[in-house]
Amino acid sequence: MALAGSELGLAWALPFAGLLLSIAVMPLAAPAFWHHHFGKIAAGWALALLLPFAWQFGLPATGGVVAHTVIEEYIPFTVLLCALYTTAGGIFVRGNLHGSPALNVLLMLIGSALASVMGTTGASMLLIRPLIRANDNRKHNAHVVVFFIFIVSNVAGSMTPLGDPPLFLGFLQGVSFFWTVSHLVPESSFMLFGLLALFWLIDSYYYRHEGVRPVDPTPDTPRLGLEGLVNLLPLALAVGLVLLSGTWKPGIVFEIAGSHVPLQALVRDLGLVGVTLLSLAITPQGVRAKNQFSWAPMQEVAKLFIAIFITMVPVIAMLKAGPDGVFAGLSRLLSTPDGQPSPWAYFWLTGGLSSVLDNAPTYLAFFNLAGGDAQLLMTERATTLAAISAGSVFMGAMTYIGNAPNFMVKAIAEERGVRMPSFGGYLLWSGALMLPLLFLMALIWMR
Repeated sequence: MALAGSELGLAWALPFAGLLLSIAVMPLAAPAFWHHHFGKIAAGWALALLLPFAWQFGLPATGGVVAHTVIEEYIPFTVLLCALYTTAGGIFVRGNLHGSPALNVLLMLIGSALASVMGTTGASMLLIRPLIRANDNRKHNAHVVVFFIFIVSNVAGSMTPLGDPPLFLGFLQGVSFFWTVSHLVPESSFMLFGLLALFWLIDSYYYRHEGVRPVDPTPDTPRLGLEGLVNLLPLALAVGLVLLSGTWKPGIVFEIAGSHVPLQALVRDLGLVGVTLLSLAITPQGVRAKNQFSWAPMQEVAKLFIAIFITMVPVIAMLKAGPDGVFAGLSRLLSTPDGQPSPWAYFWLTGGLSSVLDNAPTYLAFFNLAGGDAQLLMTERATTLAAISAGSVFMGAMTYIGNAPNFMVKAIAEERGVRMPSFGGYLLWSGALMLPLLFLMALIWMR
């Protein structure tokens, strides 16, 4: 069922708002209850949408919406995340790593380079564990993970379609592979090195004043090296499958539960399941244990994001309705008085909504609002496409749910004993550090 956003009122966004509020407040107000029942709470908000939806539109339409969301959006999202999480979790970085400001900056720079090849998710999953181990004897280390989310899990993904899901969606819509790297280098460099400079200042202050814990939870090993390098094979296969699905167009489409699934998407998703199983089979014994690998972060993301994907369906539909929907006021803001697209407005609206919606469908909604013609957007309206791309990628860092790796990095850090900021606390960090840089960047390039 194609949901007509023009027929929906704001009340349909309440379950999504309630889920966001639960994620923001309950871990702080009732941490034990949230830890044991977050899956049930997320399911409750999903039902808060689906039950009245079934009453209003009927069971077949509701089933169609759920099937479309699960088959075409949630399953591809989850199997890719699981493949990258599993393969990266089978690579152990050993060595005499001490979490100094210089080492932390170096690891983030390496992660930034890797993100263009294996995506923000792959780079985040590969490097977050060694970064946490390197800093686990420091009294203040949450800020290190926060900046890692800003830089490696988000900003670093702005160079290629492999970097971040919104850009891959643009690639599927006809944006050339090297368009982003040729148009976003100044903006991305400004954000990357601006954040690294801020991190250096903050981390150097803590490093000089904090001291260390009496006992290092993970004593350093004498030789720097990598274990489980065999996982580079399934990791490369995962990247190859994603790239293949965007370049191979056989024109064969399967209908599954009313959803249309192209052959290349089916091959990609089945292949990613195979990648996960291959990684589990070939990883040398003991490597995952050294990495303190567990399925808990993956399970948390899977449970929360199925509810997020379902409850945000009407919100995305209302956005796509443009001037015919309840967000008509936002749609009018996207144009200048002479009727031309406003890159400034596209940047802030795409980015602002990417902070609370998944940034991939938000990118697609604004791509279509800008006309949906890739050739036109890459040429005459290149500044508009750059604004949509930068907004969705950069501002995915503003909240834990703006981009998939954010929540997973948070879960891994908390599992390792890092006292991560709450949803609101993280928003204070991103508001104080990201927003000023974003404003300056937009003032220079998004006009």
